[in-house]
Amino acid sequence: MDFEIQQHLSNRKVALIHYWYARRRGGERVLDVLAETFPQADVFVMVLDRKSLPPSTGSHKITTSFLQKIPGATRHYRKLMFLFPFALESFNLDDYDIVLSQEAGPAKGVLTRSHTCHINYCHSPMRYIWDKYHVYRQEAPGMLGRFVYGMSAHYLRQWDYCAASRVQHFIASSANAASRIWKYYRRESEIIYPPVDVSAFLGSEKREDFYLVVSPLVAYKRVDLAIKACNKLRSRLVIIGRGEDEKKLRKLAGPTVEFLGYQPDEVVKDLYKRCRAFVFPGEEDIGLTPIEAQASGAPVIAFGAGGALETVRGSFADEDFPEGSTGVFFKSPSAESLAEAILFFENNESRFRGRDMEVQALQFDVPRFKTNVLDSVYHAWRQFSCQEPSQRKISVPLEIPDVRNFGMTNR
Repeated sequence: MDFEIQQHLSNRKVALIHYWYARRRGGERVLDVLAETFPQADVFVMVLDRKSLPPSTGSHKITTSFLQKIPGATRHYRKLMFLFPFALESFNLDDYDIVLSQEAGPAKGVLTRSHTCHINYCHSPMRYIWDKYHVYRQEAPGMLGRFVYGMSAHYLRQWDYCAASRVQHFIASSANAASRIWKYYRRESEIIYPPVDVSAFLGSEKREDFYLVVSPLVAYKRVDLAIKACNKLRSRLVIIGRGEDEKKLRKLAGPTVEFLGYQPDEVVKDLYKRCRAFVFPGEEDIGLTPIEAQASGAPVIAFGAGGALETVRGSFADEDFPEGSTGVFFKSPSAESLAEAILFFENNESRFRGRDMEVQALQFDVPRFKTNVLDSVYHAWRQFSCQEPSQRKISVPLEIPDVRNFGMTNR
């Protein structure tokens, strides 16, 4: 059946919509896998740094928006958010049978014709205008900056809610994302976890005495908690990543904290395989780095909220240690709570098994993702194309679904 699905979809004209491809982070890696899954697809992004593209995605026809012509757009795209709706709506998608948009930023706001089936793979409704709005607004420079940000976000929220009605079928990358899709758009969604090339990380080396963070150095990632906790415990911490908070974080760091800046994939993989444990201090929609760490045999110490509760199997520091654990959670976003979790991990370190972490990571392997996405897109397309135009309307459920079981299928 998989071959039949692939054959059927290969005859359809497909467009992949992404928000911005300025760096190759989690969302961009998902786009790369989608580009492999749909080799005939054309790609549309608002802004693009071509140096970040892998050859597999770079071989596709890629269209950028008018934002690409603005000097510095690939670095300062967030400051252009009031132009996002115009950029997305400028894409001409009239000739496509299937449009698959992917977002944690805006992407679903594209305009499609009545014969086009629009499917959205959503990591989260835009955090900076919805659930993290007050955090981002507070970071805007000065009173004028906060006022402009607030006005832009207010307008963008209205547009984003309307844009959700343009989507025929939602796929959420986690139950956490599905709950937000329901809250902000009142739409049900199917759950398909994002892809990680697990085979590229397998093969654990001997563990060394250091903890590892791999993250952009921005405020909501809460790398400051890892630094403060390791300062307190005098534990060695290695940090990979760059970002606007780097200077501030370096000032915060004690003598046991080392910053490596940006590193190529091979260096990151090597450190995953050698670190004592991987520290994931922020709340994420899903988070791919904990999955990569587990595939490498590294236990994860994570903030017990958001996507980490779906990607890591573990317990909080004041609970019994369950068999088959792949990590430890801390309860509150504080250095003290994280330090307590690190000590709990060290007291139970010998009980972690590499095989358990590999099994956990395999749930997110690339082949499984490709199969699930092809199946989902095929059935969404078939259901859409078999309906009369008058039947193609969005039906909103009358009752709020059980928060423990979002979506039609959890793959």
